[in-house]
Amino acid sequence: MMEKSFDERCAAFDENYPRVLEQIAQAAVQAGRRPEEVTLLAATKTVPLEVVNHAISRGLSCIGENRVQELLEKYDGLDRAHCDVQFIGQLQTNKVKYLMGKVSCIQSVGSVRLAREISRLCQRENTTMKVLIEVNIGREESKGGVLPEALLEVVDEVRQLPGIQVEGLMAIPPICEDVKKLRGYFSAMRQSYVDIAAKKLDNVSMNCLSMGMSSDFPEAIACGATMVRVGSSLFGKRVYPQH
Repeated sequence: MMEKSFDERCAAFDENYPRVLEQIAQAAVQAGRRPEEVTLLAATKTVPLEVVNHAISRGLSCIGENRVQELLEKYDGLDRAHCDVQFIGQLQTNKVKYLMGKVSCIQSVGSVRLAREISRLCQRENTTMKVLIEVNIGREESKGGVLPEALLEVVDEVRQLPGIQVEGLMAIPPICEDVKKLRGYFSAMRQSYVDIAAKKLDNVSMNCLSMGMSSDFPEAIACGATMVRVGSSLFGKRVYPQH
């Protein structure tokens, strides 16, 4: 697949961005919610820095990177004054140190071990990191995350770690052709989110339910998502660099 030019990538974003915002608004209104209850996070994996900054200049206010190395390569050039930067990909404990002071939230905390390393580094640097607990809602062996039955225990353990603020939950459900099944996964996430919020645990705010991507974000919003992570619907199909 030919690499698109900068102008083509920017033109694609300019065309797609208002459409995605409209889809988010429609899905929210249909669910009896206000559009502003849903945050659009742009998943910027493989998107060139210049295109990301163009998107920010058009009003995009939240981005998420999947890979530590790619985030570090883009970081200094990002228009961070006008955009919140979060980390949304699988994270190894030995890479946490590179994210300190660079992202506002790590969305993919799928183990107590990872949370402990974040806490250790936060204490060392006298700072706090917002985290979302990632739930393996489809019980897929290929995916990270906490199994649903262990979620409350993990949240309870993570919330007691110094330097960590539990902001909510995140999930990537299995790829589903069956919308009813897909909504089942999203609804189960919403129920866990509501149940944990109701416990009013110290250091657990449940401000964010991050679920839904390009292929399924309207369903996620219908089921209660407060953040959707959209990549290809904004920037076009991903082009991976040739090695």
